[in-house]
Amino acid sequence: MMMAGAAMVVGACSRSSSPLKSTPLAAPSLPPGKVASVPATVRSDSAPKTFSTVNPGLLRKALASLDRHGDRIKQRDRIAIVDFSASSSDMRMHFLDVVDGKASRLLVAHGSGSDPHHTGFVERFSNAFNSNASSEGAFLTQDYYVGKHGRSQRLIGLDATNSNALDRAVVVHSAWYANEEMIRTHGKLGRSQGCFAVGENKLDEVFSFLGKGRMIFAART
Repeated sequence: MMMAGAAMVVGACSRSSSPLKSTPLAAPSLPPGKVASVPATVRSDSAPKTFSTVNPGLLRKALASLDRHGDRIKQRDRIAIVDFSASSSDMRMHFLDVVDGKASRLLVAHGSGSDPHHTGFVERFSNAFNSNASSEGAFLTQDYYVGKHGRSQRLIGLDATNSNALDRAVVVHSAWYANEEMIRTHGKLGRSQGCFAVGENKLDEVFSFLGKGRMIFAART
């Protein structure tokens, strides 16, 4: 049985959750050697690099999006790919260093509007206000602030499928319902209202790896 409130106490990423009085926050620095959550082996294929943890087709889509939005994405050395084909019980947020060929991954929650029956799988995407759904496409990481959900990072949607991300307050933040304990007790994570919610002890890693001006690409295969 799902923990009481797991489907209701969520990321609150609707327009009304956009902080009216937020405190700007600098990205935390991460100690050397603490980037990877689950190390991944890089395949020794020809360029561009492929990563063993990422679906090859999804990786191609992400790299094509990186090229397509090159005028907006200035930092191209590291990217994140969220494979929404996978269950929320899987470590489906992939962090790729496209220069060094290193990779890591961790858990990330999706929006309740994308999974209305709380199966653990994304059924649909939406860019609409009040949909509480995750959106697909390329997101540009922006500034940090302290708001309703503590330390958070704003995102700009670069595609027609996620162009309302900033106004919907779709952000990166941490949440208890995205902690690993949820998998052990319920077999899946709780749901956000469209935000990329990660575990409470993983936020520093996410912030430090991505920083400002890099891409998060979210899609299904």
